[in-house]
Formats: sequence, C-alpha cells, structure tokens
Amino acid sequence: LWLDLGVVNNPDEVISPRKSAIMWAGFATLALLFGLYVAFVYEPDPQFYVSPDNLNQQATIQYFTGYLLETALAFDNIFVISLIFTYFAVPRAYQHRVLFWGIIGAIVFRAIFISAGAAVVNSWTWVLYIFAAFLIWTGWSMLGGGGREMKLEDNKLLKFVRRRMKVTDRIDNHNFFVRLPDPHTGKLTRYATPLFLALIMVETADVVFAVDSVPAIFAVTRDPFIVYTSNIFAILGLRSLYFAL
Repeated sequence: LWLDLGVVNNPDEVISPRKSAIMWAGFATLALLFGLYVAFVYEPDPQFYVSPDNLNQQATIQYFTGYLLETALAFDNIFVISLIFTYFAVPRAYQHRVLFWGIIGAIVFRAIFISAGAAVVNSWTWVLYIFAAFLIWTGWSMLGGGGREMKLEDNKLLKFVRRRMKVTDRIDNHNFFVRLPDPHTGKLTRYATPLFLALIMVETADVVFAVDSVPAIFAVTRDPFIVYTSNIFAILGLRSLYFAL
C-alpha cells in the first residue's frame, strides 16, 4: 500500500484502464505468492482444521477458496463505489486517494469483524447455522429487491455528519479537510470536503458488505488468519479494478 500511494500513484492523475489492469495483476500476484507462503511457511493451528494431517495443504486450499469467494462476493462493491463517487462529483484524479484510505479503513474494520466472528464461531460452532440462515435471508432479499435505488441524500449517517461538521461543496484539491473563511466571523475554519463524505460512505459500504462476506468465509475455514488474509487480498484487487470500470 505504501508503494501504491507513495510511489506508483503519488501524483493525482486519472488512472487508465491499462494501469488499473496492471495494478490488479500486481495485487493478484501478491495474493498468489502469499498462497505459497501459506503452503510452505505458515504453521496452521490444528484446532481450526478437521484433520491434523496435511495442515498446510488444507490451509492453502482454504486460503484460495476464501480468496475467490470473497472476490465474487465483493464485486458489487465496485458499482456501489461508482454510485458514491458520482453522487459527490469526485474528480477522477482524486478517486484513487479516497479508495486508498478506504482500503486502510477496510483493513481495520475487517480485523474487528473477523476477530469477533472467530471468537464466537470457535466457542460456539452452532452459530454457523445462524450465519447460514442470515446469508439465505440476505440472498432472498437481494433477489426480491433488485428494483430499489440507493438514495444517498436520505442517508442518516450523512445527515448526522452534515449537522455536526462544517461541510463545503467545493473540491479544490485532494484534501479531506480545508480551511475557509467562516461566513459569519471571517476567521479561517476547518471544513470537510465532499471527498471526506465520500470516504465515509465508502467505509460504510464496506461494513455493510462485510456483514455478508465475513459469515460466508467461515463456511470455508475457521482459521482467523486465513479468513483475514483472503479477505484483504480480495479487497485490494477489487479496488484496483474499479478504475477499469
């Protein structure tokens, strides 16, 4: 990630589909190399596996299965991000910066979700049946709710932020906050920009998608390390594919 923002995409620029494909290929290669790490270096904990034999083989299969599953489940995230950027009129040159910090937030929030989920599942295995019922219900809801539109203007979180913070509609640079003269006092005051609001909505969308994807991955593996790493590599690759869209 440091190489991504600090070196490869340091200047603000519109990322072309070709560069997006190269970025995705880079992250996919990293995911593949990490699978080799799981196969030959990682030391799986036997308590998370059905059989104590061939633990690395089991872990490797579960890692790649989880990676492909999370990639499939998170693919619609790309289209939601597109709607968010369109709503806030985020210039294409600044979209990568918003997504980068969105990934940082996703890494933190997924860690919290997965840690809590692993603690629950490994203490009470029957909770997996509740996860399964929840996934069936959300799948059925998606089939029946395809005509619903996402109306960001009615989002309660956005309304809360606008009430609690000074927000400007101007986007003059890639900063999430700017200092502008207060219309009443004339003093320089910190304002949140639409980029910050877009970042909040990207993070919120990731939390919503995590509610589906995290229970699903526990059907593949109960090893928190495999759950977490397969999640993160899937997110990294899909965010880079956004620019191809």
